[in-house]
Amino acid sequence: MAGLAGKAKAGRGGNTSRKGRLNGAAGRRLDWVSTLASKGAGTLQPEHLRFRRRPVGSKTLHLVLLDLSASMLRGEKLAWAKGCLLALTERFYRDRDDMAVIGFAGEQARWLQPPAKARAFNADWIAPLRGGGGTPIQPAVDAVEGALRRCPPGTRATVWLLTDGRFDPLPVRPEGVDRCCIIDFENDAVALRRCQRLAAMWRGEWVRAELFASAG
Repeated sequence: MAGLAGKAKAGRGGNTSRKGRLNGAAGRRLDWVSTLASKGAGTLQPEHLRFRRRPVGSKTLHLVLLDLSASMLRGEKLAWAKGCLLALTERFYRDRDDMAVIGFAGEQARWLQPPAKARAFNADWIAPLRGGGGTPIQPAVDAVEGALRRCPPGTRATVWLLTDGRFDPLPVRPEGVDRCCIIDFENDAVALRRCQRLAAMWRGEWVRAELFASAG
């Protein structure tokens, strides 16, 4: 990774400031999710690097859909997903973005955190979350669409789906979403690969959970 960082740095010209080293060209930051999705199962190379530029004056709302169903209890997937959720909330706070979290299990989806400015400390409500029951993905998607209809014009919306993909049928992409990121926690002996199929349907990015976690 250090060697790769050196190659990426060399390819950015004469920007030697700390901000430049971290973010690449002015106004850009390394987008780890898009980078990991581009890398896939291969070795990380400079051509896999993806950067993001925040549009001037834009407001970003991150909507996290957390699978709390019974299948997420196998292999400690839910504990793993809660750790990834905590890392995401820290990122949203650093970027001064808005966030919302929807948990879905049993027969319904519910707001764990309604849309609001991301706050600094989230472990107190993430740690106690419990799982069980079915996987009602469609009500979670419906909740996303309802929230977006109430957003101010110009809001950029990103959906993060944290799941093992143990649901059928696959829902259609939520209307009004600018970006979809699917973090795949499937580690079962029989792989259904529904997260990959859903990412293709949603024209989104698919990242295995272990890669996302290792990127920090």
